[in-house]
Amino acid sequence: MRASRSIGGIVNKLFFLFYSFVSILIYIIALPFLFLFSFKPKYRQSIPARFFLWKNPPLKPGGIWFHSCSFGEAKAIAPLVEMLPRKVLRMTTTTQTGKSVIDTYTKQSRYLPFEPLLFGWLRPQKALVVMEAEFWYLLFALAKHRGARTLLINARMSDRSFPKYLKMAWLYRQIFRHIDTVYAQTPKDKVRLEQLGAKNVTVTGNIKLALLPKPTKIFAKPDSLLVCAASTHRGEEVIVLDAFETFLEEHPEAKLAVVPRHPERFEEAAQLVEAFAAKRGVSWHRYSQRADFESTVTLVDALGELVNIYAISDIVILGGAFVPVGGHNAAEAAQFGCRILSGPHYFNQKDIFEAVEGIAIVEPANLGRRLLQYGQIKPATLRWHTDLSPIVKELETLL
Repeated sequence: MRASRSIGGIVNKLFFLFYSFVSILIYIIALPFLFLFSFKPKYRQSIPARFFLWKNPPLKPGGIWFHSCSFGEAKAIAPLVEMLPRKVLRMTTTTQTGKSVIDTYTKQSRYLPFEPLLFGWLRPQKALVVMEAEFWYLLFALAKHRGARTLLINARMSDRSFPKYLKMAWLYRQIFRHIDTVYAQTPKDKVRLEQLGAKNVTVTGNIKLALLPKPTKIFAKPDSLLVCAASTHRGEEVIVLDAFETFLEEHPEAKLAVVPRHPERFEEAAQLVEAFAAKRGVSWHRYSQRADFESTVTLVDALGELVNIYAISDIVILGGAFVPVGGHNAAEAAQFGCRILSGPHYFNQKDIFEAVEGIAIVEPANLGRRLLQYGQIKPATLRWHTDLSPIVKELETLL
């Protein structure tokens, strides 16, 4: 037994050295490309901070460190954040939109440096809490080595991703060696995570259902039907506008709000809306110029307004699923009883879609016809919610 443990310890140390060497090598090779990419607006803040530590000092030690990747994940941790003293909060992210969210939680908010830079950057914390599928080996290994309790929360393994993870199971077993507790979204996720080496796995449900975002302002609802094209990606605005053109033939008074997912696509989407309005001879405007929905089409070129728009929408066409992106959080619209139409590519949101009753799944080519049949779609409702108490109790023991 001792010999086995000794051999295992040697293997783990060799893996640590090998992984560290490879990550440093990749970093050196990538430096010229990273420098060039840093001039793109999308990466102008994140790349200098993550890969060159520009204006990205270490977090203050001794706190509860949350890491979330994107805008949506950063918003989703709000219920946990609100249950902890602000003075213990430490936050990191990898995207500019995510950073805009964590900045509202605490001044101790940073971009997560690329792995080899963590050796000199990472300070001891009471806990490291990582959202979903941010499987960075050195992040967990170094944080645990320097005294942190390590948690993976809202963990999931989609049908599409799991076979890919299985092929790299040897890597994930090494990662899970450094994760103390895993909180999974569903029983199926629990089984899959355990197959990859996870231990101490508890099913708590999806955090995104724990405390759904509420409106921050009240818009005047148009007298006519309001259709919201939510979190659209490249290729989806064209699909929605074509469908809405058909809808206008029977409902000429209807309004459409187009809300692109990423701010760097606002101009691209605006050009498509402008061309549509000119072709149909209808009105349109940018939300940044006039914050109402009285034109036939409104291009919402702002972040953080989607829930406010859901609150006055009759129909929601949920983006991210008419092209193979993986879908977005349908529960945010379902809480208002909207009629929801989604495309078939919602593979990253299956758990949330299962928790929402009434979503109509539509092929892109059939969206116009299904939109005309909106009266046959039931207003969406939530089937169940989430219990965060096990996570909160574990974190409270560390304070």
